[in-house]
Formats: sequence, structure tokens, C-alpha cells
Amino acid sequence: MSEGTTNGKVSAVPTRAIDLPAAEAAARDLLLALGTDLSEEGVADTPRRVAAAYAELLTPISFEATTFPNDEGYDELVLARDIPFHSLCQHHLLPFIGVAHIAYLPGERIVGLSKLARVVEAYSRDLQVQERLTVQVANWIEATLAPRGVGVVLEAEHTCMTLRGVRKPGARTVTSALRGILRDDPRTRQEFISLVH
Repeated sequence: MSEGTTNGKVSAVPTRAIDLPAAEAAARDLLLALGTDLSEEGVADTPRRVAAAYAELLTPISFEATTFPNDEGYDELVLARDIPFHSLCQHHLLPFIGVAHIAYLPGERIVGLSKLARVVEAYSRDLQVQERLTVQVANWIEATLAPRGVGVVLEAEHTCMTLRGVRKPGARTVTSALRGILRDDPRTRQEFISLVH
């Protein structure tokens, strides 16, 4: 994902080359290898649908995050809670689905709240592990706003764990990334954690 800043506008433009015909051929080969009879009407078009679905799941919508001067000198937590997201486990290509909680302590700049959801969306549309996704979101906020502190908590259910393997439906994984005051000051960290829950 490439990023750049001009005039208070920060772009997060994902880059991924997707070869749909090759993906469709690969999906066809996989389905055949799994014993699927692709001559049946109900599955004849499945390779194309699979390729299109994965292309959609792996193509972030680019956005431009306009930042604004913190003219009022706001110095308390800004928290966006329960932002829904979904991503694909890079180990099994199965989804993990959850919510993100994002907070920052403004410095000189603030950002439109919808952009916090957009950055989660941008980084989640990739083959991911939850730990990396958490850090990528925190890094983006830190680099974009230079805040005094950042807190990111992701909670997700991984279908690679709930539908296969140990098969433990309802199990949720929680990851966090704390930066600046949110990491170093116990009172601020506790305020963030209590607001998240």
C-alpha cells in the first residue's frame, strides 16, 4: 500500500495486480481436484464467481484522508468503537470477521472519523494475520496524524479456527497496538481499555 501526503490530504492507495482469467482457471483446477463435477448447472459458473469474489475481497477501496488543524486544542481521547471488518486469513484463505476499536490523542491535527473506518477497510482487504492488521492500522494513524498516542484493538472470530481444525465456534481473538501516551501512561491506557469495553 503506497501512501503520500499533500496539503493535509493523505492518500492510502492499495496496489494489487489481479489476473481474473488466471484466478478463474486456478479456481476451476481446485474445484476439479476436490472432485467437483463442473458440468452440473449449479456449479458450472462457480470458478468465475470464486475468482470475482476473491478479487473483491482483496481489492481495497482507495481513499484520501483529509486531516485538519486541531484549532480547538482538543487533548482528550478520540475513540471510534465497534467498526466492523472482515479479512482473509493468509494461511487458509478463510475469513475472519470482527470489530475494530481505534483511539488517538490528537496532537496538531485531527482526521474525519469515517477515515478511521476506511483505514481498517483498506488494510483488511488483503491476505492477513490479525496481528499485522492491528499494527498496520496503528502505524497509519501514527504516520498520518503524529498524535500524542494511538490505541488499536481488534476482536475477531477466525473461521479457520471455528469451521475447521479445533472447531471452536464463538472463540474470539483480541490483538492490540498501543503507541505514545496510550502505551506509556497507565491512567490513559486504562481509560482507553475501559472505553473499549
